[in-house]
Amino acid sequence: MASFRFTKQAKIVKTDDFSSVFNLRKRIANRHLVMRYRLNEVGTARLGLIVSKKTAKLAVQRNYMRRVLRELFRLNRHRLPVVDLVIQVQKAFEKPDYIEIKQEFEYLMQKLVTKDH
Repeated sequence: MASFRFTKQAKIVKTDDFSSVFNLRKRIANRHLVMRYRLNEVGTARLGLIVSKKTAKLAVQRNYMRRVLRELFRLNRHRLPVVDLVIQVQKAFEKPDYIEIKQEFEYLMQKLVTKDH
């Protein structure tokens, strides 16, 4: 049975890892989210999140967005190729927007899975 846990190995923490994803310049985007990605040698998909103070001033709002994106990644991780994925929030969202964010996230995931790497 596949594990859906979000482990330490599934996080991008180091600045070098973030930089390597940004330097490759592969990205897909929609209204709220921008996904940058790069194949990795770790053997598992990893996630890095960027939610700036320009996007949402209050920490409570930024943390909510991170929590939602982390959960969506956790549930869809098994579908992903072995990539480092950095998600940047372009436009703030709140609880009433959850369904829309989930649809946008799934659309971007589908595009990522079907793209040539």
